Amino acid sequence: MRHLLAVGPLTWKTLGVSPGDWQDCEVHEAYGEGDALRRMRARAFDVIVTHPLTPADKDILVVREARELQPGIRPIVIASELTPEDIIAALRADVYAAFTMPVVPAELNEAIAGALDAEDWQNGIQVLSAQPEWIALRVMCRRLTADRLTHFVSQLAADVPEIDRFALVSAFREMLLNAMEHGAGFDPEKVVDVAAMRTARAIVYYFKDPGPGFNPKAVRGVAKDDDPISHLEEREAAGIRPGGFGLMIATKLVDEVHYNEFGNEVILIKHLDPQA
Repeated sequence: MRHLLAVGPLTWKTLGVSPGDWQDCEVHEAYGEGDALRRMRARAFDVIVTHPLTPADKDILVVREARELQPGIRPIVIASELTPEDIIAALRADVYAAFTMPVVPAELNEAIAGALDAEDWQNGIQVLSAQPEWIALRVMCRRLTADRLTHFVSQLAADVPEIDRFALVSAFREMLLNAMEHGAGFDPEKVVDVAAMRTARAIVYYFKDPGPGFNPKAVRGVAKDDDPISHLEEREAAGIRPGGFGLMIATKLVDEVHYNEFGNEVILIKHLDPQA
């Protein structure tokens, strides 16, 4: 039986999720932050979910105290607003996932289910340096870590028009997974260096894997395929990630892609409309 602690109590119906969706999970509801910390001193919890009406900075303080009491707990922060500074603080505090209101119920439900299933959890995201316009990270090569970081990147780009944000986040995820799989073989002992930069006119993502993970020639090879979708389906049926197809997707979703001489570093550039 897994145990989830909600700081609130939360109105799950308002969030659009039902605790009944999580199997073998007992939900405990605390009456505020003090009660939540008292409960954590008395028993172990797998996940803690903050209340959406409390400010993000207060949630981060609760998370830090919770992780001091129970280092393995997976915190999920829900706040009315998340600034880039809040997201940086969440990354540094080993937050599992962070959401702003109104949440997308399916995404919140998926995050809570994933947090409950994440046994022997390690955060896997190290903040090397961070300012709102330039964040540098070192990321453990695990699919779970890639999914979590993609969500944080989506939150960082929350003010970008939806169609551009979708393209950015999709390209980011494809490049990150390519680096983890083809550059590191999904070896959790290896890491990928990642940076996200924001200027007045562009968003730039940088990736460096520990091997020869990025192969621009693979992109050209897939592009010649008369039916790239069937190519994707065949690889998925065989349990193989898209490889060059994924890189092709990333290339088409951003405005510029540049590789270094050795093929293990790449930057993605998406130009922004300064009037937006």
